Amino acid sequence: MERETIRIAMNGVTGRMGHRQHLVRSILALRERGGVPLDDGRVLWPEPVLVGRRPEALRALAERYGLDPSAVSTDLDAVLADDRVQVYFDAQLTSAREESVRKAIAAGKHVYVEKPSATTSEGALELARLAEAAGVTHGIVQDKLFLPGLRKLKRLVDAGFFGRILSVRGEFGYWVFEGDWQEAQRPSWNYRAEDGGGIVADMFPHWEYVLSGLFGQVRSVWALAATHLPDRWDEQGAHYPATADDAAYGILEVDGPHGPLVAQLNSSWAVRVHRDELVEFQVDGVEGSAVAGLRRCRIQHRATTPRPVWNPDLPLTESFRDQWQEVPDNGEFDNGFLAQWEAFLRLAARGEPCPWDLFSGARGVRLAELALASSADGQRRTVPEELDDTAGESAR
Repeated sequence: MERETIRIAMNGVTGRMGHRQHLVRSILALRERGGVPLDDGRVLWPEPVLVGRRPEALRALAERYGLDPSAVSTDLDAVLADDRVQVYFDAQLTSAREESVRKAIAAGKHVYVEKPSATTSEGALELARLAEAAGVTHGIVQDKLFLPGLRKLKRLVDAGFFGRILSVRGEFGYWVFEGDWQEAQRPSWNYRAEDGGGIVADMFPHWEYVLSGLFGQVRSVWALAATHLPDRWDEQGAHYPATADDAAYGILEVDGPHGPLVAQLNSSWAVRVHRDELVEFQVDGVEGSAVAGLRRCRIQHRATTPRPVWNPDLPLTESFRDQWQEVPDNGEFDNGFLAQWEAFLRLAARGEPCPWDLFSGARGVRLAELALASSADGQRRTVPEELDDTAGESAR
C-alpha cells in the first residue's frame, strides 16, 4: 500500500495530557499499528513535529520515542511556515491557545485543538469562523464521546432503550492533592483563574458535547461553583492561593428526543471516589435506566426493575448493584483519544469538514461562561439556540 506522510505540529506535548494521551497513546500508537488506512488504499503516516518553549524537554521526548531529532522546535512561526506541515495540534495552556491557533489557521493548516478552544466564547467563535473561511478542516477534542462506556450508552439511546428519557445524573471527580505533603496530580495553573484554570472552564465544555451528542441541545443552566481548597502548593513546592473553582454543581435543562429532560452534573477535584469509575452517568427513562462510565455500561429494564420498599427499621438483604445487567462490548474499542485522532486525520487528508468542529468548541466555552455567570448571581441562564458574538457579554 502507498504510504503518505502527514506532518503534525504538536504544541504542548511536554504537558501531561499532550504527552500521554495525544503523543504516546494516539500518534505514536497509530504509527505502531502501521498508520491510518484510507478507503482508497493509501496509508497515512503521522509524523509529529514537537513544538514548545523548553528545547531540552522536547529533545528528551524525541530521543525517548525515537523521533527525528530535527523535528523539534521552539519557533512556532517557523514550523507553521513549513509547507510540509499540514496539521497543527494545540494542547498548551488555554490562555496561550487562541493566538497560536489563529496563526495556524492563517498559515492554512488544518487545526485540531484541546478544549476549551479559547478563554472566551467570542474568541472561540472567531477561531471557528476564521477556520471556516480559510477552508481548513478544524476540530476540537471530544474524547468522552469516543469512550467505550459512552459509545454503549449512545447505542442504547439510538435503539430507543430508555423510551422517554427523564433525567441524566453525572458524577465526575477525584481528590487532587494540595501539593504540600503529597504531589498534586494536576498542574498548578488549573487552580489559578488568571491562567485560565477552574473546573467549570475545564469540564463544562465536556458536558456540553456529551449532552448534545447523546441527548439534545442544552437550553438552560443553573450552577454553583466553589473553591473548596483555597491553599495549594505548586510543582516547586511553593505555596500559592487557589483563585479558581475546584468544584461545580450544575442543573441543566436539555431538549431531549421526546421532550425536555433534566441533567444534574457534579464536577469536583475535592471529592473522594466511591463509585466504580472516575466519571459516571446515570440515565433514567420510562422504559429503562443505564449507568455508564469510561468503559462499563449497565442497564435495568422496566420489566426487570425490582420493587424497593423503604423500611429503615430492617437491614437490607439485597444488593442493588447486582440487579443490573452488563452491556456487552460487541466489538473492540480503541483509546478514545486515539479513535478521534484517527477520524480527524482521515478527514484532514480529504479536506472534509469535521462533525466536532470549532463551532462546537465555542458552544462549550459559552456554556462554561453561562455557568460561571449563574454561579455569580444565583440566576438560571438560558442558552441561546445559535452562537453569536454577544454570548460572552450576556453571560457576564
